[in-house]
Amino acid sequence: MKALIGVSTSARGGWRSFLAIRFALWRAGGKAVRITPDRPVDLDRLDGLVAGGGDDISATLYGGELVPDVRIDPQRDALEMELIQSAVSRGLPVLGICRGSQMINVALGGTLHANIWDFYEGAPRLRTVLPRKSIKMSPGSVLASILKCDECKVNALHHQSVKDLGPGLEVSARDGSGIVQAIEAVSGSGVLGVQWHPELMPFSASQRHLFAWFVQQASRPRHATAEGGDARSPA
Repeated sequence: MKALIGVSTSARGGWRSFLAIRFALWRAGGKAVRITPDRPVDLDRLDGLVAGGGDDISATLYGGELVPDVRIDPQRDALEMELIQSAVSRGLPVLGICRGSQMINVALGGTLHANIWDFYEGAPRLRTVLPRKSIKMSPGSVLASILKCDECKVNALHHQSVKDLGPGLEVSARDGSGIVQAIEAVSGSGVLGVQWHPELMPFSASQRHLFAWFVQQASRPRHATAEGGDARSPA
């Protein structure tokens, strides 16, 4: 049987994101089921969790400053906080995409920059689905072993980013301005967040490796992941 992966998205408009992620997971050998606040799914059914992109995360969750004129979804925030915390405690692999990467950090006790350009004043204001942002991998990271590159080109659609890391997490990639572009579990377990949208780069071999690795993690016997099985061998 294919690994069943829950994919959390916004209830409004999130179907486009879900379709792109579902295709990427299907191509890697997994099966996706959509999760929204009005379409909850029992974690006991799932082999893994993808927290997708979308609306900003409410600053009230991490003690940040409220930013006017941004769209938030408190119901989704609450859902994903519970999903991520429960998945990690059960030993399920978790992949965060853009907002989802930030939510992993917040759910595990970290904080965010509400607007990266307020902190990284010289950072380029790059917002594109095309792979035009250069990022550098942290040597020895799980992510570097998956993508098989020291430097990669990715897309960029975010204006929030990781500030203080949650306990048990480490940075696995940054861009040229120092902005955190990926995080992962220190333990080497299958918890990984990327700031870009790999599902929107279907022709990139490195991004296909990312989904293949994740489906491989989700296909492992549950006890092997929960007991801290080595997640450093990419698909």
